[in-house]
Amino acid sequence: MNPQTLGEAKKTFTQFKAGSHNTKNITTVICPPYIYLNEIKSLYRGSKIFFGAQDVFWKPEGSFTGEISVGMIKDMGARFVILGHSERRALGENNEMVAQKTKASLKADLHAIVCVGEPDRDDHGKYISFIEEQLHESLRGIQKKLLKKLVIAYEPIWAIGKGKKAMSPHELHQMSLFIRKTLIGLYGKNLGTEIPIIYGGSVDSSTAADLVYDGEVQGLLVGRASLNPFEFRKIINAVATKK
Repeated sequence: MNPQTLGEAKKTFTQFKAGSHNTKNITTVICPPYIYLNEIKSLYRGSKIFFGAQDVFWKPEGSFTGEISVGMIKDMGARFVILGHSERRALGENNEMVAQKTKASLKADLHAIVCVGEPDRDDHGKYISFIEEQLHESLRGIQKKLLKKLVIAYEPIWAIGKGKKAMSPHELHQMSLFIRKTLIGLYGKNLGTEIPIIYGGSVDSSTAADLVYDGEVQGLLVGRASLNPFEFRKIINAVATKK
């Protein structure tokens, strides 16, 4: 729920796009609050930045006051949508709801970024079964033909928030391998290997490149740092230029 005003949102995006950032082999997606989406997109005429929504409802229309449909966000220019974010789940969203949103988004030809992540780590490895259950239930009923635009975002809740630190690249590598194994189990080797896995959790420019390359993920779900256009640009450049 940031920035607080449309003026601030426009300023942040304008400062970001005005700077120099390396976009080779990088897909950059901006997901502002719904009410800013159309205005922010209108400030950009290029082809290297894409836009998305922070959430969506699974019904195409009807008596659902306050909800936004996939058709509405597509009409505003969204090509991506974040689903099942930890903050949405904290408000009561469950795996079944995430699955319905994912199915509706993929059927509408949106890139669906489905978030999973454990609240804490335990010594007995229960968080492993927690992630496995989230993946199975959040993707329930998703047909193989819809997988082309599915993205899995791993966001360990214990690593999110002001003052928190990102997990280590080694820990991330272990989790990315497990998530990949689970996806292969669900959809087979060919399809399961192709689904991108990204990481979110206290990412900044000093950790971004190591998390991607040593953690063996395909991208980042940047939170707090994305509100600083200069830091966000540094994150992109760090990932794009690491050998």
